[in-house]
Amino acid sequence: MSVFKAFRISASGLTAERLRMDTIANNLANVNTTRSADGGPYRRQVPVFAPLLERAARGALGPGRRGAAGQGVQVLGVVSDPSPPRLVYDPQHPDADADGYVEMPNVHVVKEMVDLITATRSYEANVEALNSARSMAQKALEIGR
Repeated sequence: MSVFKAFRISASGLTAERLRMDTIANNLANVNTTRSADGGPYRRQVPVFAPLLERAARGALGPGRRGAAGQGVQVLGVVSDPSPPRLVYDPQHPDADADGYVEMPNVHVVKEMVDLITATRSYEANVEALNSARSMAQKALEIGR
């Protein structure tokens, strides 16, 4: 694998995890938003990723193996979580229904914080992979001296 390919793979991971952290921050910022542009409560947003694959040449993956070689990750988009909103009893709230229940966003702070920690760790792992590839490239250049 070329050094530049390793850089591209790590960069795609960094981009994906950054989007994931931005989406989580947006979800946390709207944890109490009961009115959105759609008319209902805010819907939790979730990024969708897919592997970025390159068809491997015959035998490139090893003897007798065919398939696709990983080239990183691509962002397919950001979608709304289809889970139902939380119902909270608060008859004084301006958005309460006739029974006193308010539809709150389907954002759970603990779940978002766990997702944020995993996104942060994944980001850090991609930075380490990028630094390792850079270090290997520098060592390869030193050999040529």
